[in-house]
Amino acid sequence: MARYTGASCKKCRKLETKLFLKGTKCYTACTMERRASKQLRPQHKGFRSKKSEYSFRLAEKQRARLMSGMTEQPFRNLFARAEKATGQTGEAFLRFLETRLDNVVRRLGFAVSLKTARQLVRHGHIKVNDRTVSIPSYQLKPGDKIAVISKLSGVPVVKQGIEETEKRSMRPSFLEYDASSKTGRLLRWPDRGEMSYPVKEQMIVEFYSK
Repeated sequence: MARYTGASCKKCRKLETKLFLKGTKCYTACTMERRASKQLRPQHKGFRSKKSEYSFRLAEKQRARLMSGMTEQPFRNLFARAEKATGQTGEAFLRFLETRLDNVVRRLGFAVSLKTARQLVRHGHIKVNDRTVSIPSYQLKPGDKIAVISKLSGVPVVKQGIEETEKRSMRPSFLEYDASSKTGRLLRWPDRGEMSYPVKEQMIVEFYSK
């Protein structure tokens, strides 16, 4: 499956979920919120068939996949890895998604969106344990240190990400951030309540178990 390059808001409306694909615009100019606030006249919506159990599971899988910015095959491969991990498969899967390098860069506040975080990583602007890593899917482990290379720490895109994150108090407790050096550290594996994926992971497990 090719990478989706269409309108981000269209996907949010289709899945009836804010996927936070456009950074700060999702907080200040969300089309879903604008539409909900308008008093529209009742309209005839025509006949709609009852959704199947499969369609609910598919939608839940699509929410997680789009929020992670992954295509189908890597997403499925990561799920296969979670099946072999200890503990519950669904929680292990979300933990792997949460601790990908691009997602941690976003949650530390170095970027306002996952797309921007992925660009920073791919262009070689992020270091892990003082070594440049350009693979967005790189899996972090507790104790790993993440940093933006020094010459980029003051560029507008990074400064905006840090300011927005601090303004909204969005850093989770499983991450440590040092403002003076603009570095972060993964302290431990995240708990389910700290993960940024508002999905029902059991439905994803059931989807791939068929």
